[in-house]
This record gives sequence, C-alpha cells and structure tokens, in this order.
Amino acid sequence: MRKAIIFFIPVLMFVFQVSGQELPSVEIKSDLGNIVVEIDTINAPLTAKNFLQHVEGGTYNNALFYRVVRMDNQPNNNAKIEVIQGGIYTEPRFEAIKPIAHETTETTGLKHLDGTLSMARMEPGTASTEFFICVGDQPELDFGGKRNADGQGFAAFGQVVSGMEVVRKIQQQKDNQQTLVEKVEIKEIRLK
Repeated sequence: MRKAIIFFIPVLMFVFQVSGQELPSVEIKSDLGNIVVEIDTINAPLTAKNFLQHVEGGTYNNALFYRVVRMDNQPNNNAKIEVIQGGIYTEPRFEAIKPIAHETTETTGLKHLDGTLSMARMEPGTASTEFFICVGDQPELDFGGKRNADGQGFAAFGQVVSGMEVVRKIQQQKDNQQTLVEKVEIKEIRLK
C-alpha cells in the first residue's frame, strides 16, 4: 500500500501541473469580426507548434477565409460536414511550404466538436498552413470517420473560446461550389 501511495503522488503532481498549464490563445481578426482560439500544445504538440510558428513568422499575413462547407453545398459527399476554411490560399502557394506529420485524433484524444480548429490536408502528412473551424460536431472528421477514404481523419489542435457567431456568419456567406464569392480577409492572426 505504501509503495502504491509513493507511486501515485508523483503521477498526481504531473497531472495537476499539466491540467493547470495555461494554453496559448490566438486572435483571428477578420472583416466580419474576431475569433479567439485556444491552441492545444499539450495534446497536439506537433500540429500546435506548426500553427504557432506560422502565426509568429507572419505566414498568415494577408490570409483569407475562402471556403465554406454547409449541408446545402456538398451534393456529392456521402459524409457531410460543416466547416469554414482559411489560410494563405494562393500566395505563396501553400503546397510549397513544408508539410508536417499527421497527428490523428486517435493519438491526441481530441475530437472535431463545435468550434474545433483543425488542419486541412489531402493525404496524411500533407498539412502545412491551411486550417478549418468546425461548425457543429463533426465526427466524420475524426480518426475512423468517413469524410476521407483513408480513415485517418484530420489533425484537431485547438478550440474557439469566443467568436463562434463570427464563424457562423462566415459560413453563411455566398459561395460558388464551396468557394466564397467574396473572400473574408483575415487582417491579422496574433498571439493573445
């Protein structure tokens, strides 16, 4: 019994230190309002570090929200989702930026819930700068979900803590096959 207590004291101290650690927040300032997102550097360290490096390095200067996915604009998808997508879009081409390894939700324990910030990708290991925010819970984006045929899901790494009304407003803007007719300018993404 005494050995068990001695073992559990350091474990509890570690748990309290991790749970008490404050996560960094970023503010996304857009034409339609501001969104504050908490970045989960504990559970998704690789993806969070990548995003924060792009924030601090100015990659997102002149970024845009450019894609919206709603129930009414994805007629050919069996696994429907609802998100808004942003990033650098065209200049410089995001494909030219070194991608990161894929951190699945199975590994991180995070889920694609209402307001979850996650990385856009094609194949696993191709995410670099483009990100999306979930509108409503989106389990088809988690590991094992059916949105991508590979079943690997997407890398969730943050959570909106304020500004979901702005996310919803962006999602309702006019689109042409999921691409916004008028892109929403991201004036700045900065550490809060």
